[in-house]
Amino acid sequence: MWAYESVFYQIYPLGFCGAPFENDGVSANRIQKVKDWIPHLEKLGVNAIYFSPLFESDTHGYNARDYRKIDVRLGTNEDFKEVCDALHEAGIRVVLDGVFNHAGRGFFAFQDVVQNRENSKYRDWFHIDFNGNSNYNDGLWYEGWEGNYDLVKLNLRNEEVIQYLLESIDLWVKEWNIDGLRLDVAYCLDHDFVRRLRSHCDSLKEDFFLVGEMLHGDYNQLVNDAMLHSSTNYECYKGLHSSFNSMNMFEINHSLLRQFGPENWTLYKGKHLLSFVDNHDVSRIATILGNSSHLPLIYALAFGMPGIPCVYYGSEWGEKGDKKNGDPSLRPSFDAPKWNELTDWIASLTAAKKNSNALNYGDFRSVVLTNKQCIFERKTDSERVLVAINADSEPYTAHFDAGCGMAEDLITGKTHDFGGGSELPPYSAYFWKCEK
Repeated sequence: MWAYESVFYQIYPLGFCGAPFENDGVSANRIQKVKDWIPHLEKLGVNAIYFSPLFESDTHGYNARDYRKIDVRLGTNEDFKEVCDALHEAGIRVVLDGVFNHAGRGFFAFQDVVQNRENSKYRDWFHIDFNGNSNYNDGLWYEGWEGNYDLVKLNLRNEEVIQYLLESIDLWVKEWNIDGLRLDVAYCLDHDFVRRLRSHCDSLKEDFFLVGEMLHGDYNQLVNDAMLHSSTNYECYKGLHSSFNSMNMFEINHSLLRQFGPENWTLYKGKHLLSFVDNHDVSRIATILGNSSHLPLIYALAFGMPGIPCVYYGSEWGEKGDKKNGDPSLRPSFDAPKWNELTDWIASLTAAKKNSNALNYGDFRSVVLTNKQCIFERKTDSERVLVAINADSEPYTAHFDAGCGMAEDLITGKTHDFGGGSELPPYSAYFWKCEK
């Protein structure tokens, strides 16, 4: 699967393109801004883009009005086709956000129910009680996602709803040749629907990638051969920044051992979860970390651990953003991409990750672990890589059996000699590829 050897880049299109928050109905070809960023993406080395919602919606994209039409604030379907063609030409795959759990109040089928009530042919597309009322005073009650009545829950046991969604995906593949879907609130989706979705997508295109948003619980409920290929790794998202802020590398290593370690009971060995240090729903990592010197190191850890790394637009140069200021503050528009030492570093990590069999497919084994340092092994039959992190402001000398005398650092290309101990300078990270 191509995704397992990729580095993803997430764009939240409505924010990225500077679209107004409310759908003003005014058509503007903003989505082509993405084309201007392709040289930046190529230099960064990413080879897949995950687009947050870009279909016609009431406001933020997750309240869709029409699953078959690009939001008027972003442009037309033809405009987006040009973007997808340009991305594919640059060797960058395209993954869209599939918001299948709920639609917006402006969704055509829901509007028909509000107007025609019991006589609407779409009444069974939702979970409706015509004897109740909503806080929008519609004169009917309906189920909203987690009590949010601007997000109208779809009835995924209804065959017409299923067909509408599957035929929409057909259109996305036909018009834009998309390569996969990220499923919003996958943990809420009907499991039979997810199985139908997987079977349908497998028939559409070889290696069509499905990744689900999962916040908690056992990812195996949805990540298996009959359902999704991957899910968001929120357990390690928390462990990554908490380990640095509390200076306790035991936390992230505990999660990694639980998920991918050598024991028989390991939960997700051989699976490829989506790794991230921030996204459109959480504060930017440069805001969360208490010590800015840890910023390069947390990316090294995210790229070195098992999983598929995903970089959120703007964070590659250390942009800040606080969730307390509201979601729009996390989803800004930048006039142009920036490049600095952090971006250089992430580009080096990207090259190392994509080209390493061990970093893409290797097992996980903890080798050295202290509060402020960790060294772990990623190993396949063909390659061994030792990922080393020193989060301390002081140098640290690690003494351990590396299983080889010399190594090449995949980040810098420099040679490393394990003889006499391995000194890790303050705030340093390495991907040591062991020589046979």
